[in-house]
Amino acid sequence: MDDTSTPPHSGARPRRGAPIAEGLAQLIGRQIAEGVYRPGDKLPSLRELAQLHRYAKNTVVVAFEILVAQGLVAPRRGAGFYVTQDAGARARPDEESGQLSRAMDIVWLMREQLRTQPDAVAAGDGFPPVAWLADMRMDRYQQRVTRTGLGALFRYGSRYGYRPLRESLVRKLGDVGISAAPSQLVLTHGANEAMDLVIRYFLQPGAVALLDDPGYYPLFGKLKLAGVRMVGVPRLPDGPDLAALEAQLQRHKPRLFFTQSLAHNPTGSDLSPAKAYKLLQLAERYNLTIVENDPLADFKPTSAVRLAALDQLERVIYLGSFSKSFSAALRVGYIACGTALASDLADLKALIHVSSSEYSERMVDVMLREGHYARHLVRLRQRLEAATAHALDVLDGLGATVFTRPSSSLYLWCRYPGFDDSLALAEGLMPHKVIMAPGRVFSVDPAARSPWSRCNVGAIVEPAFRARLAAYLDVAAG
Repeated sequence: MDDTSTPPHSGARPRRGAPIAEGLAQLIGRQIAEGVYRPGDKLPSLRELAQLHRYAKNTVVVAFEILVAQGLVAPRRGAGFYVTQDAGARARPDEESGQLSRAMDIVWLMREQLRTQPDAVAAGDGFPPVAWLADMRMDRYQQRVTRTGLGALFRYGSRYGYRPLRESLVRKLGDVGISAAPSQLVLTHGANEAMDLVIRYFLQPGAVALLDDPGYYPLFGKLKLAGVRMVGVPRLPDGPDLAALEAQLQRHKPRLFFTQSLAHNPTGSDLSPAKAYKLLQLAERYNLTIVENDPLADFKPTSAVRLAALDQLERVIYLGSFSKSFSAALRVGYIACGTALASDLADLKALIHVSSSEYSERMVDVMLREGHYARHLVRLRQRLEAATAHALDVLDGLGATVFTRPSSSLYLWCRYPGFDDSLALAEGLMPHKVIMAPGRVFSVDPAARSPWSRCNVGAIVEPAFRARLAAYLDVAAG
């Protein structure tokens, strides 16, 4: 709607236009609070905002005066209006208040994963340090992506996903012992969309699904949204508790068991070969389909035990992703399964999302085909092994108990002296700018107390982590 309450060049403070100006000021204030504009950012000019919203220029002037009075923006002579350095604190005075007391739940931790706090130690982070991935910079491959069929980038891709990438994945899966054809692969918008498709296809509201406990917390939220009843299978240092698993199979007769064989999130444990074979025997006996999520495949040796390699996709659906080894921003994942199931899942994907991002898939394919990729994997594994050993030394020095001591894992499952509830530890450390991931977030029972915390080895090796945690534990010990 045009704002014609005041002539554009009258120079007088508008009166009838003031409510409109207040609304614009509130809009910009919310954008500052939500991080759309950060401290030091320049706001659009008066003319740009007037044209965008079809307001008179004086209305925009009044909106800026309101923002200046609130301390959110400040004028710079001849340069425009800029967000003040303390605007974030003014706009979000109580953002964190009460978050931990209301459970430090799944959504809270997901928000923390997506936030950037330069001065905070993200001890509970789910991603490797950015420096570990920097040698696979996407700008190096940009021109090659656009040269691989620019015309196709203006249309939807195949329901299965970009075929050359699926062919590259056939070779990649072959390296870890999984034999698959391109028709057995469906590309997805990250591994999380892959889980969504599997849940939608197999599980109706009220159905029972088994899953690792502790386990991958976003999966809990997905199953809850689908109305699926979750039953946890205790995770031990060498994999799932098979006696507990069989008892639940007999009791509930579920269709699916969601698990992570390698670099388990959050415990960092790996499935032992003996337990892998017994798990597949149970799946055969009870007509169970296993959904094996392997997001850290690139960090583990190709010889590591994977259920999909032992089963060859008969009773195992294998999920993978490039978020941890390339970039989470690419959002490229995949499902490997039987041919008929892959076709059904591709149809379901087309119905829900039409297609995945062929542009991102072309980018990943170019990166995989580069000789640099093999060197990148060697460096990743070396960095992870060194960081794991260093992190274990740090935790030992802090008196922490570690659930299992892998030779390399992005995550370690730890408990700290003097704290039987890791939620209380996380709450106490937040003012010290250490962001923990307490164990109850990873529990199938959201009300369960847990002394354990997931710790990222890349964060543990930061000197600030040792210093801040040691100081806090000393004060807590009294």
